[in-house]
Amino acid sequence: MAYEVLVLDIDGTLTNSKKEVSEKTLEAVIAAQEEGIKVVIASGRPTPGITKVAKTIKLDQYGGYILSFNGGKIINFKTKQVIYNETLPREMIPSIYEEAVEHKVGIITYEGDDAIAGNGIDKYNELEARINGINLREVEDFPNYVRFPVNKCLLTGEPEHMAEVEVKLKERFGNFLNIYRSEPFFVEVMPQNIDKAYSLGRLLKHLRLERTQMIACGDGFNDLSMIKYAGLGVAMENAQKQVKEAADYITKSNDEDGIEKVIYKFMLNN
Repeated sequence: MAYEVLVLDIDGTLTNSKKEVSEKTLEAVIAAQEEGIKVVIASGRPTPGITKVAKTIKLDQYGGYILSFNGGKIINFKTKQVIYNETLPREMIPSIYEEAVEHKVGIITYEGDDAIAGNGIDKYNELEARINGINLREVEDFPNYVRFPVNKCLLTGEPEHMAEVEVKLKERFGNFLNIYRSEPFFVEVMPQNIDKAYSLGRLLKHLRLERTQMIACGDGFNDLSMIKYAGLGVAMENAQKQVKEAADYITKSNDEDGIEKVIYKFMLNN
């Protein structure tokens, strides 16, 4: 069965260490789309943080999709149709905030083109805002301010400490929310059952395709679910060890055009 869908994480996968899509990778992604392959960007980033990269690889021209917030939202980038949207239960926000305060870590969520911080500004939530090209601002009363629907909260702090925070949050919220680290310094707090694999399943149903027709490429902990789910799960050479162990295939690193290699080996090999 031919592969019809190519799913790409952004950071450490589609983009190189300079946070750029290289010329060789760009040419390959466009060539795939010209052959009718649907390209999906699947990222933990908020929707505004994906837009620039999506335009770079011409998803608006070819009708590709963006899956933001680690699967919380799926949009047809050409038509702007929202295919899927799942938000955190509003009543859980104060409890999540309490955990951030207790463990002395940052907490942010997203409002339009802004990241909203609730427990101080640190270098990690500054990094999140910078990577996504969005504003970062702190509000005095986070639980009362966040009365609008949000797809996720992100807790930030030193990597060793965040490993402990992840465990504590799973103990308290594991039956209600999906909690995991996307980076050593980021703990994602998502609606229950939401991850890249689950949301890609929803997208495949929309496209009337099977997971065996999908290639998913990534490097981080939050890519594990889709790499295991896809017909062909691909880890970058620069991926976390656990991700490489779960993958069907390991390609070159993001600085060596690993995505280009995948496209020509598995999709445009005729």
